[in-house]
Amino acid sequence: MSRPLPRTFEEFAVFAAPGVFVVLWASGFIGAKLGLGYAEPLTFLSVRMAAAVLLLALVTLLTRPKWPSPCGIAHSAIAGALIHGCYLGGVFVAIEHGLSAGMIALVVSLQPVLTSTLANRWLGEKVRALQWLGLALGIAGVYLIVRDKATTGGATPLAWAAGLLALSGITVGTLYQKRFGGGIDWRPGLCIQYGAALAMFALGAFAFETRLVHWTPQFLFAIGWLVLVLSFGAVWLLYYLIRRDAATRVVSLFYLTPPVTALMAFALFDEELAPRALIGMTICVAGVFLVNWRPKSAAP
Repeated sequence: MSRPLPRTFEEFAVFAAPGVFVVLWASGFIGAKLGLGYAEPLTFLSVRMAAAVLLLALVTLLTRPKWPSPCGIAHSAIAGALIHGCYLGGVFVAIEHGLSAGMIALVVSLQPVLTSTLANRWLGEKVRALQWLGLALGIAGVYLIVRDKATTGGATPLAWAAGLLALSGITVGTLYQKRFGGGIDWRPGLCIQYGAALAMFALGAFAFETRLVHWTPQFLFAIGWLVLVLSFGAVWLLYYLIRRDAATRVVSLFYLTPPVTALMAFALFDEELAPRALIGMTICVAGVFLVNWRPKSAAP
């Protein structure tokens, strides 16, 4: 393996970060399932982002980090609109208009391949043959996991457009953050990003939804989980990994999200876990291993 076993707490934290990120990111789909029954999608996301902005504003006010320049603020707003606005909004709207969760997961699973292709051209990252094989295995594994749930049903053209918007947003947004957001402190950076996403969701909610929210304990728990665990924990880890590693290796971790989500849904909601899904999980793990494995000759 290219990385030695960790010897200090700091090394262990770096070593464990990808695994922790996958678990936290996968839990977001569980949180969404818990909360979406009590508010329309863009209203739900508006409440989530408003809570995240308020909490981050408080953290920023108390810790007083250095704010980015006007150019940095613009970069953060663009990254937020892409990663949070287009991706989350696209996924939720696609599901609302008839695209199954399995199918949208399959659509978004194309992200690592698109990211690798664009990173090869935009960031100058070299993608090796074994990495391309790993990316292909990842898609195959995700397909096996979501195959039974990946139906188009009564999906409207708007649902497909929203799915493609989600795929484009997370792909371009990840590369944009890698290129322009690395030197910005995470506290004001995320506050700006979530503010940009909030503006998008609020406009959409006022234009297309009733904005009715049922403030049940389940809804409050879902919002709290998504804000604290996802908007703070998972997103901070994503940006930390983007700064430390190549974009292709980082986004390959998204292949592990469907397997982990399927296991969580099996444990929490007793959802069926077919044998082919278990095979798909194994293939996903193998694909991520190939993408992240670096021979000694390729190590920096």
